[in-house]
Amino acid sequence: MRILHLTGSPTSDFHADLSRLYAADCLRAIGGDERYEHHVAYVAPDGTWRFPVAPERAPVVDPAAPPVATGPLSRAAIDAATPMAVGDAIGHVTALGVDVMVPQMFCLAGMTSYRALFDVLGIPYVGNAPDVMALTADKARARAVVAAAGVDVPRGELVRAGGRPTVPPPAVVKPVDADNSVGVALVRDAAGYDDALTAALEHSGAALVEAYVPLGREVRCGVVERGGELVGLPLEEYRVDDVRTVEDKIVRHADGELRLMAKDAERAWIVDPGDPVTAPVHDLARRAYRALGCRHYGLFDVRIDPDGRPWFLEASLYCSFARQSVLCVMADAAGIPPADLFRQTQEELHAAR
Repeated sequence: MRILHLTGSPTSDFHADLSRLYAADCLRAIGGDERYEHHVAYVAPDGTWRFPVAPERAPVVDPAAPPVATGPLSRAAIDAATPMAVGDAIGHVTALGVDVMVPQMFCLAGMTSYRALFDVLGIPYVGNAPDVMALTADKARARAVVAAAGVDVPRGELVRAGGRPTVPPPAVVKPVDADNSVGVALVRDAAGYDDALTAALEHSGAALVEAYVPLGREVRCGVVERGGELVGLPLEEYRVDDVRTVEDKIVRHADGELRLMAKDAERAWIVDPGDPVTAPVHDLARRAYRALGCRHYGLFDVRIDPDGRPWFLEASLYCSFARQSVLCVMADAAGIPPADLFRQTQEELHAAR
């Protein structure tokens, strides 16, 4: 089976590097399965496509080390590949005879337009459809949809340039359609709104202002679809003082490459499945999954107040099948390593066709 990993970003170097980081680790995690023949398509920030291959003398990578983009996703491999215009790239993809595409793009265009291109080409892909990705990329729309399905969401409102929030502090201000906690701020009094809105609007045309849910716990919940059933995976919990910021997730090192922040037992951990919070969070995630129209898998950020009541924060509907991809971490805790998770997901894809 020919697998095409769609990577890179036409939007920014940051998103392109983030894609390379995760996709390279995915290839290390699932590349040993002899049933698959893996190919890489890389979309550069200038819009050209490349089809890099691993260098003949690839550096040895410690499997226990933090992920770094190597192999066909290394800078050297991408620089050595011939850039192609979109039309030529589509012809190349068609000639490859691709059976399954794995979306590895994290920018809005990558999550929507580029997935839709493969719908036009008739090439199936694992993961959620472009319209669902567009819906959940807009946090205000996503929360409205899940709230209509009876899921608890914090009081919130959309604020554009020149507007003023009516949600009383404390409140969380975030760009309505940015990822990785970029531009997120906790406002403790009304005087803090100006700076927080300015920061959020640097990354988006609008800011979502939500009432601050007092911290009890913060978890992420993964859901996978198996034969029409929605299976809740073990929760991952995070050490949070107030709100998670971009510094808690991703850093750029001196060599110019992105690194994921290390997750140790003090930063993040898997919740015991017998924990009383698991059942209500799984229920919230299943209802959100159905309301949003997800397929194959979903990932949901949930805040739990001091009374144990879970609140929907946002949906993150992608999985790179890398070792540190959150859905893979959860699945691995349930005895499903990344290679098996990928195999099961692509089997679900073909069973539904």
